[in-house]
Amino acid sequence: MRLPSASTVRGKLILASILSKAAAFLVAGAVITGYDLMALRAKLERRLSIQTDIVGANCLSALLFSDPKSAETTLAALRADPRVRAVGLYSADRRLFATYVRDRSSEGILPSESPGETGPVYRGGDDQLRLSRNILFDGKPIGSVVIVSDLSEITDTITRDVAIFAGVLFVALLIALAISIRLQRSISGPILSLAGTARKISQDKDYSVRASGTSGDEIGSLIVAFNEMLEEIQLQQAELRTAHDRLEQRVAERTAQLETANKELEAFSYSVSHDLRAPLRSIEGFSRALMEDCADRLDDAGTDSLKRIVASTVRMGQLIDGLLNLSRVTRAEIRGRRVDLSSLAREIVDELRQGEDGRRVECDVAGGAVVEGDPALLRAVLQNLLGNAWKFTRKRDEARIEFGVAKESGETAYFVRDNGAGFDMTYSDKLFGAFQRLHGQNEFPGIGIGLATVQRIVSRHGGRAWATGAPDKGATIYFTLGKGGSNGGQANRVAGGRQSG
Repeated sequence: MRLPSASTVRGKLILASILSKAAAFLVAGAVITGYDLMALRAKLERRLSIQTDIVGANCLSALLFSDPKSAETTLAALRADPRVRAVGLYSADRRLFATYVRDRSSEGILPSESPGETGPVYRGGDDQLRLSRNILFDGKPIGSVVIVSDLSEITDTITRDVAIFAGVLFVALLIALAISIRLQRSISGPILSLAGTARKISQDKDYSVRASGTSGDEIGSLIVAFNEMLEEIQLQQAELRTAHDRLEQRVAERTAQLETANKELEAFSYSVSHDLRAPLRSIEGFSRALMEDCADRLDDAGTDSLKRIVASTVRMGQLIDGLLNLSRVTRAEIRGRRVDLSSLAREIVDELRQGEDGRRVECDVAGGAVVEGDPALLRAVLQNLLGNAWKFTRKRDEARIEFGVAKESGETAYFVRDNGAGFDMTYSDKLFGAFQRLHGQNEFPGIGIGLATVQRIVSRHGGRAWATGAPDKGATIYFTLGKGGSNGGQANRVAGGRQSG
């Protein structure tokens, strides 16, 4: 018979059953043994009491006639009882009158004088019992007798009882163990099956399995409740799967609709670009031709009107180009690779210097700004930011533009800072919006599409853009790439910036 491990439920149940039975047997055995011990002592005391009475009656004449030899002969009759170790007969003056001692080991156990008290007294670590009794004649004590008996009868009886009890306990526990093992199978079996089912569900995420067991007790109720819970989970899982499939289908439908809408928007943008450009070019061309061919027949008012028409057509063309560029940036595919923003910034600054030769602008470009992103789109970001800085510092005698890198809220931010016109933070909510401007066209020409383009490109790279500034104190445009985040702690920042031209 193989015993189960104590760490298992089955082992713990068996161990608890055996220990409880052993405790019950031990308590019962201790009570029975204690009761037997008291009964044996009472029996021994009664026997010794009878013997003292007999000895006292037989030695009465010996005490009256002072005949110790007769008394010793009478005392020697107790040799028939092997439990009596010594007997002492004392005279009225409490002196030892006659004795009987079974062997040499029992010598000296009798007191030299009568103890005075009567009744049983246990001596020598409870290995002997001494009982004394007065001898009366005409109601007056004429002496006393003391009998000392060993407790071998009690010791042997208790030892035998303990041995029998230990044997019975051992056999009973073996029988109880065998019965417990057999009965625990019916208790622990469903629990182990339930645990195995739960483990399988946890590993395979298969909620279709069910725990087995049909007993009508608490374990059976637990299995039924567990299976009902699995059924509920399976039902909810099926509903979630159905909802997920429906959501996937709706996402696919919406994606297809968005793709169709994008294609239509692209076709519309192309149509706008093509169809509006043609009449604009005609208006501009005929206006210029009219100014050249009929210059001698036009007065100043007519010439000024034609110039205004040409300027308006040029601006209209710029607006169309900006709208198309913003649309292309939104739809362009991101082609990620390593991009050196520092090198791009230096190239753009050189291009700006070549386009406006002779202007004095101090430009500081920080090195080592290498990122992952689309080179063409990131170049457009720096072109807009540096182009804005170049434009808005035009009225400064000592213009200064800086491209740098900073740590902002635990992430790497890149910035373009200038000492130009700046902007009022009160109107910061208009920044980064398409065709939104904070400066007049005559003051700083432009169409207001640059920072909107920057924000969309940065957003498509997973970053964000914001700006700080003040009127006539310059502005700083920040942007991040990669994972975006809040800019908590940046008290003077807003989600926006000034508009480029």
